[in-house]
Amino acid sequence: MNKQPLFILVLCFILGIVFQDQFSLNKTAIFIFAGICSAIFATLFFKSYLIHKSKSVLLGIMFFGIGIIIHCCNMVTSSETNFDSSKKTVVFKISKKLNSNEKYKNYECIAQVGKKYFSSIVRIPVERDQLDFDHYYKVEAFIGKLKPPQYDFQFDYSHYLKRKNIGYQLYVSNEILSVPRTDLDIQEKIKQKRLKVLQNIDNTDISAQSREFLKGIILADRTEIDSSVVQDFSRSGLVHFLAISGTHIMVIFGLFYFLFKLVLPLKFRRYTIIISLVFLWFFAAFIGFGNSVLRSCTMLTVYFIYVLLQRKPDVLHSMALSAFIILIFDTHQLFNIGFQLSFIAVLGIFWLNQPILKCLPKQDGYGKKLIFNTISISISAQLATLPLVLYYFHQFSFISILANFVIVPFSELIIMLSFGMAGLIALHLDFDIINMVYDFVIHGLLKSIHWFADFDFLFFENISMNLVEVFLLSIIIYVLRFVFLKFNFKNIMRFIILSLMFFIVRSGFNIKENQREEILVHQVGKDKVLSIKDGNRAYFWMANTSDREKVIKYVINPYSSSRRLKNIELKSLEGITKKIIYKSKIYDIN
Repeated sequence: MNKQPLFILVLCFILGIVFQDQFSLNKTAIFIFAGICSAIFATLFFKSYLIHKSKSVLLGIMFFGIGIIIHCCNMVTSSETNFDSSKKTVVFKISKKLNSNEKYKNYECIAQVGKKYFSSIVRIPVERDQLDFDHYYKVEAFIGKLKPPQYDFQFDYSHYLKRKNIGYQLYVSNEILSVPRTDLDIQEKIKQKRLKVLQNIDNTDISAQSREFLKGIILADRTEIDSSVVQDFSRSGLVHFLAISGTHIMVIFGLFYFLFKLVLPLKFRRYTIIISLVFLWFFAAFIGFGNSVLRSCTMLTVYFIYVLLQRKPDVLHSMALSAFIILIFDTHQLFNIGFQLSFIAVLGIFWLNQPILKCLPKQDGYGKKLIFNTISISISAQLATLPLVLYYFHQFSFISILANFVIVPFSELIIMLSFGMAGLIALHLDFDIINMVYDFVIHGLLKSIHWFADFDFLFFENISMNLVEVFLLSIIIYVLRFVFLKFNFKNIMRFIILSLMFFIVRSGFNIKENQREEILVHQVGKDKVLSIKDGNRAYFWMANTSDREKVIKYVINPYSSSRRLKNIELKSLEGITKKIIYKSKIYDIN
């Protein structure tokens, strides 16, 4: 507590959030915790030997209680609104553009039916014109309540949206009427400006892939990007490069700092940092204060506050303070996968980077420092995030280490080029030669990433992982630091024992899961898929007309990783067959 007080207190705050999220304490319990926190806060002003000795424990309890209280406030939602299955006349305005699919363009919106207001997802046919923030829209639409998934292994999209207070979706097929708005607030005006820039990018002469890459890497808009490109980034372990992350924010801050340093004299160097941070936050506001953008900007700002106050920057203090600032405004951010991965990655770099560097050859030149630092940072971040990546995505690619080593050193150049390109397009400046150069560079980058993604034998998917295994694997990675620092018998044995414990526990879960036998009927759109699990093997029956890729993506892969399957067999239902025979038993799909 004496070495990292802020970090430990924020951990207590986070535990309070998790506790409230799991147990949902009632108002009486919340008032009790509020009273305890107030009493602890009051006692801290009294000088007493007993209080002084127990101060750390009391502060931990207080921050735990604050986490419970604040998350309780954030969990308060409006009363549910019920609609029948008939069409309703809906008036709505969009609040966010979401990813499109092959059928629909999707948006978050604030909708009104009669005198009832509610947040919803609106889905319009993909061939319709894009919606904007400048209009109110009126349409006849079906209102569907978001439902939990059919089975436990499926992603709970309704729970994810519930954290954003969204419980409905509108399906639009009729003509949409629009009326210009005159009540846009500042945030909506900024969103509309960003939308205009995105539309300007769509009207340029660069290729579609380059346009979508530019919108994703600078303006945080991946809503129209080709699914094959996203898959390449995912399989090569470079998906962090596609989304705006700490690297992007650092490069953009560096650009601002470089430009203002040229303008302002040396004695105003402190103000150069401040002005650069202000412009960075303007940029963050322009691209919509996305979760990853907000996290990166907050962490960078906290770091430079230490610099401006002439205090030695402390990574754990900076990270803890950034997390606390973000969570104090929105505790639901804690359950965002990006939030967890980004902070764990920084923690991993703090914990493992220097020990890994000591194991690498001596860095006695700028070139060697750049190469080996890139390798060590990449390995540190990937090792630290590995348990969560396996838990959430059930996949891992060994090629990601090499891909990051090759691609990441060029990331600064790509980001600066893309930032300049977006700036020119925003100013309606279009130069054919610059378009050609940008197209050439991005096509080369995407081909390189596709080449890495094609190493199928280094890519593993449907990897099973539960929270107990995540915890044990995290401890093993924690112990790795001591192995790297001091390669002796004690540290090696500690690592080996923990690894054996992990594999024993994992084998136990595998054996337990393989004893389960179950028969399920999965609904995929209008089609049904029958699955029969027998030990570590499962059989899936689907109609010939079923979308095979969709069934594999949304049913077979999640089911395989959840049930720890080793063998999967797909079978086709002939004609209008509704019954199948398996092991002398007849199963009716209906």
